[in-house]
Formats: sequence, structure tokens, C-alpha cells
Amino acid sequence: MCRYDKYEAFIFDLDGTLIDSMPGHYAAWLQTAADFGFDVDEAWYHTRGGSPTLLTAKSLVEEKDLDIDPAVLAAHKTQQFKAIMEDHLEILPFAEVARHFAGKKPIAVGTGTLTDIAERMLEKTGLLPLMDVVVGADQVSAHKPEPDTFLRCAERLNVAPEKCLVFEDAVFGINAAKAAGMDVIDVRVTDIGLD
Repeated sequence: MCRYDKYEAFIFDLDGTLIDSMPGHYAAWLQTAADFGFDVDEAWYHTRGGSPTLLTAKSLVEEKDLDIDPAVLAAHKTQQFKAIMEDHLEILPFAEVARHFAGKKPIAVGTGTLTDIAERMLEKTGLLPLMDVVVGADQVSAHKPEPDTFLRCAERLNVAPEKCLVFEDAVFGINAAKAAGMDVIDVRVTDIGLD
């Protein structure tokens, strides 16, 4: 029996789980920082995995004592990312799980990325047709590590949270899945396990 059989639905994080777009996000933050006259480093950026752009912008404003509206900073970064993202998308191994179960079990993406950007990324990589639901940061008011993103996915899939399995690569997302009452696979330390 496959370890996935007991679940009725799957929910995938996007960045770092299905698609590696982190170099693109980091490049967008580097350009944004340069445009606004401050700096960011890669070590800092990797501590923000799974965090929506607006929360990352708020964190930057606080940490660096910037006199910038976080919403303005986030909007600028989002525009930078939209301009370059298609050059920075790599499909990751756990996409194979989504391919295997597409059409057999309901599948959602629950991401801290805005829905329209997430859908563009999925479309560009050919993964969008595998998904029944895409829940982005604009569809919930409380983001990871709060459970709202994943609970919204379960609700839209019409599957009880405890029957969903989440695939994640970031602490924010792992904590969100646990808070939602869902089992979670950390894709950084687990094999695909389709055998």
C-alpha cells in the first residue's frame, strides 16, 4: 500500500515544493532593495521561505528601520518578479506526485504567492492542468504559519482537513499544515515514495 492511499486530497505549496522560483524572488528583492537604497543578503532571504511578499516587506521595514510603506515595497518587488519570473522556473521532483494523482484525487496549491502569479507559474511549467484549486495570498487574511491557506484549500476541495496531506518545504508552511490539523511531508527530507 502506498503511503498516500489513506488521504483523500493533496495540497502542495508552490515555491520550493512544486517549482523552484526562489532565485527569481531573490533577484526581485535584490533589484527592489537597490531601487530603494538598502541591501538584502541571501542568508536573510532564505529565512523568509513561505512568507508572503507583504509580510517580508513589513519585516524588512522593521529590521532595517526603513521609511517606506511596506505595501509600496511589496508592490515594487511583485512587479520586478513578474518581469523576470519566467526565466527562473524549475519543476521540482514532488511535481511527479501531482502528475501521478491528477484526476484520481483532488489536488490544490496553497501558496503565499498571489493567485494570478501562482497560476502563471503553474501554466508556464505545464502544471496548472493538474490542479483543481489554487489558493494564493490574496484569498486569505492570515498567512502561513496560520492555517488559513490550507483550510481554504480543503474547503474549496470539499475534503475534511484531516483527510488532506500537505507537501511543504518551509517551516512557515509546515507549521501552518500542523495548525490546520493536516499531515505534512517535508519535501526537503523525504523521498517521493510512489513505489
